[in-house]
Amino acid sequence: MYDLSAAMKRIEDVIAAGPYQDNWDSLANYPLPEWFRKGKFGIFLHWGVYSVPAFGNEWYPRNMYIQGSPEYEHHIKTYGPHKEFGYKDFIPMFKAEKYDAKAWADLFQKAGARYVVPVAEHHDGFQMYRSELSHWNAAEMGPKRDTLGELCEALDQDGLVRGVSSHRAEHWFFLGHGREFDSDVCGEMKRGDFYWPAMPEPEHQDVDDPSEPTEEYLQDWLVRTCELIDQYRPKLLYFDWWIQHRAFKPYLKKLAAYYYNRAHEWGEQVLINYKHDAFPLGTAVLDLERGQFSGARPWPWQTDTAVALNSWCYTENNEYRAAPDIICDLIDIVSKNGNLLLNVGPKADGTIGPEDEAILLAIGDWLRVNGEAIYDTSPWKLFGEGPTQVIEGEFSDRTPKNFTPDDIRYTTRGGYLYATVMKCSDEAEHTYTFPVFRDFGNHREQPFLGVIRKVDVLGFEENCPFERDEKGMHVHVHNVKSNTPIVFRLTLG
Repeated sequence: MYDLSAAMKRIEDVIAAGPYQDNWDSLANYPLPEWFRKGKFGIFLHWGVYSVPAFGNEWYPRNMYIQGSPEYEHHIKTYGPHKEFGYKDFIPMFKAEKYDAKAWADLFQKAGARYVVPVAEHHDGFQMYRSELSHWNAAEMGPKRDTLGELCEALDQDGLVRGVSSHRAEHWFFLGHGREFDSDVCGEMKRGDFYWPAMPEPEHQDVDDPSEPTEEYLQDWLVRTCELIDQYRPKLLYFDWWIQHRAFKPYLKKLAAYYYNRAHEWGEQVLINYKHDAFPLGTAVLDLERGQFSGARPWPWQTDTAVALNSWCYTENNEYRAAPDIICDLIDIVSKNGNLLLNVGPKADGTIGPEDEAILLAIGDWLRVNGEAIYDTSPWKLFGEGPTQVIEGEFSDRTPKNFTPDDIRYTTRGGYLYATVMKCSDEAEHTYTFPVFRDFGNHREQPFLGVIRKVDVLGFEENCPFERDEKGMHVHVHNVKSNTPIVFRLTLG
């Protein structure tokens, strides 16, 4: 077992020596990285021991110990009683024998991603990287490879920004149901053990739930996260939800100060993603899980969602989303000052399934033609217009948006304004109308006072004829057909 006190002292020394201190006023001074503002699109990766059973979702290790659940019944039927075959017994089956980090990085580059965020440790507590803090890691067990290190090296080769995700906070209770009956989770545990601490699951799991992690657990969480920072130097550090609990607040400040000071030493630009109100606005970047905002925000934010609706990891019954729907999400999010982090779930052998790959390549094909309306853009004074209302909030990605040719999203860069029509008309010849460019005659009331020199449709037509009247700007196109959104590029004078 490692020396926790010595590890904490090293963290305190870095905080004391750096320009950023462990208080919110100091942390609010950390600037947003340019690479994040410009990049807009990243890839998320849920891959781990839970990819072996490939049943239900990535919460299999929790649910398999909940008596009567589908995972519990499936586990007994497929693998036997939990006392004889527990979650830990999947580790030797997690071989990653076909894992090729460079092939992954090449695919993500083709998809048009600018940054990649693999889950370094999920709620299950298995570290997907080499660690000095616990032997339960991919370098010593299962694949017996530093899978995270290999991917970071491949991402560097392809010029993609490396990030990491830690879901360790929820491990406090994630396997606790295994203590409710005769299973392999029962018994004495100490720090560093795989199942430790397996506490009872909080009733509400919210910020004020009385089930509070111990100081030892919180310090271990901090030390593990700082180990990730030091070993892999990620430019993005993503956290899942339970860190908003009040007990984590002092440790979040220490973590952010440590990370920002390390980045200052390295000369790198980094950021932290968080959910709910774990961090004060302005000290890190807010992330909405499987949802988005209905309108633009003055501060940068991010959506994380997945190619599958039912799971973040690979399962044999994944419900895959259509690529055009994900492209629409990307456009809508970017127009509102956000980024999209899109998850795929590799198989236990290390391959990415054909469905996931097809979706990523379709997104990449669209971005190769239309990426200038996404990358390095800024929100315009109006994020968009049209009849379709986007539901605000988390876990709304199952609700179809049903965009029409009248739904438009705007972004801007330099001397160009991009008007993206969310659904292409089925007509061979069509006139698209952009109401914001209507001409009132009285310039004081006119919403757009600039000069439009030229209108193109990216990938289709140049110099499209257009005119303006009291109903808006009307752009005429011929033979512009697509099952994905089309981008009008307006050259401003």
